[in-house]
Amino acid sequence: MSASRVADSNPLPVMSHTVFSLHSGQLLLRGIHLGLTTAMKHALATQAEKLFRHEPDILRVRIDVTSSLRGGVRDFTAKGRIEIAGPDLAATVTTTNAYVSINRLIAKLDRMLRKRATARVARRTGDDIRTYAGAALRA
Repeated sequence: MSASRVADSNPLPVMSHTVFSLHSGQLLLRGIHLGLTTAMKHALATQAEKLFRHEPDILRVRIDVTSSLRGGVRDFTAKGRIEIAGPDLAATVTTTNAYVSINRLIAKLDRMLRKRATARVARRTGDDIRTYAGAALRA
């Protein structure tokens, strides 16, 4: 059996890896068992740009789009990870449409960023030491 025949009978999974530099951070796109088309890369980049606009301190955003066949139905899973100061944010969405998975993932990551930002502001402004100092002086 020739080497080319062995290579054809055992194909490797399709993986494409694309790196974009947006604003101060980096956007890493990867397709696992799926070749990312130019349109899909563009959609991912424009959607992910919202994340960088909302939070300028993002170091890196990694988005993986995976294709799998389960029960005769093709599922697309979009996994996202935002590397930022403090704990990283991670989310996963699975649907039967790749673009819907991407849109829902970006919306989920955006909600997580907003929740993180509002929690930080609440922690910073919620308790004020001056209220305790005033109560101690009156007592």
